Amino acid sequence: MIDWSAFLARPNLAHPAESRDALRHASVLVTGAGGSIGSALSLRLAALEPSRLILLESSESNLFALQREFAEAGLLADTVFRLGSVADRVLLEEIFSLYAPQVVFHAAAFKHVPLLEEQPFAAIENNVFGTLSLVGAGPAARIILLSTDKAASPASIMGATKRVAEHIVLGAGGTALRLGNVLASHGSVAEVFSRQIAAGGPLTVTSPAASRYFLTLEEAINLLVAAACEPEPATLFAPALFTPHLVADLARFMAHALAPNRVVPIEFTGLRPGDKETEQFWSAAESIRPATTASLLRIETPLVPSGDLQSALAGLRGAVDARDLTAAVSQLCRLVPDFTPSPALLALAGESKPCVTI
Repeated sequence: MIDWSAFLARPNLAHPAESRDALRHASVLVTGAGGSIGSALSLRLAALEPSRLILLESSESNLFALQREFAEAGLLADTVFRLGSVADRVLLEEIFSLYAPQVVFHAAAFKHVPLLEEQPFAAIENNVFGTLSLVGAGPAARIILLSTDKAASPASIMGATKRVAEHIVLGAGGTALRLGNVLASHGSVAEVFSRQIAAGGPLTVTSPAASRYFLTLEEAINLLVAAACEPEPATLFAPALFTPHLVADLARFMAHALAPNRVVPIEFTGLRPGDKETEQFWSAAESIRPATTASLLRIETPLVPSGDLQSALAGLRGAVDARDLTAAVSQLCRLVPDFTPSPALLALAGESKPCVTI
C-alpha cells in the first residue's frame, strides 16, 4: 500500500460534512459507473442513502464487477444497474422516464490521450454527443460533469471534446469539475509505474519537466460530491491546487516505495501525440475566485452563445456522420478557439495548418 499523502505533501482535499445532506433522499444517476472514479463515487453515494441510485455502464465486465461489489456490501436495495452507452438516447430517455433522476454525475468518457489522437471520431461521438444526449434526455436534472484539466487550452482531441462537453453542460445550467490526474485510477500513470516497477523497469516518463496536478481517488470523490452541493448552478470548478508535481518525482517516489532495495532506472521517451509538458486548470481566457467549499475554486469561463453552440454542434454531427475529419477539426476549433490540434491529428485529417476554418 502506497502512502500517497507522503508524496502529495499537502492537506487532504475534503468536502464539508453538510454536503452529504444535499444528496440524501435524492434520485441519483451515475454514468460511467463502472470506471475507477465512477465505481468509487457510486459506493460513496450509496452510503448517503439516496432514494434511488441508477448506475449506467457500457462495459459488461465493469458493470458485473460493480454489481458484485454492491452485493457484497449489502447495497443492492434501491440500486438500479443498467448496461448501455451514454450515447444511446433511447436508453437515456427510458431511464429518465422510469426513475426521474434529479442529480446526474456524468463520469462516462473516453480519456486516453494518445489513443484518442488515433480515434478522433470515437472521442467526439462519446465525449460530445454522449453528453448532448444526456442533457437532452434529462433537462430538469442537475448534471455534474466530470471534466479534466486537459480541457483548458486543449492540445488533444480528448481535451477539446471535454471542453465542448463543458459548454453543453454549463449552457444547460449544469455543473462541471475539472480534475487532474487521479492516482491509482485505472490507466493512470501511477498504475503504469506499478507495472513497470514489478517488471524491473525502466520507468518511462515523457519529459524531465513534465508536471501534473495529482489527487487521490478519495479526494476526487470528495470534490465531486462538494461540487454537486455548491449552491450556484452553471458553474465550472477546479480543485484548489496551485503547485503541480513533476511526473519524474512520482516515478522516483513509487520506485522507492515499491522497490526500496534496488535501483529502477527512468527513461525519458518524449511527448506523445496530444501530450502537454505541463497542464493547468484554467486558461489565459479564464479567471478564478473562491467557491463556497474551501477545496474548490470557481472558474469564470467564456461560453459559446447558445445559437452558435447549436449551429457548430450540428456541423460537427454532419462531419462525424460523413467521416470528414477536416470538417470535424474545423468545427472543434470553432467551438474551442484555443484548441491546438496535434501534428498527428492534423496528419490524420490531411491538414498542415494548426486550425482550419470553414
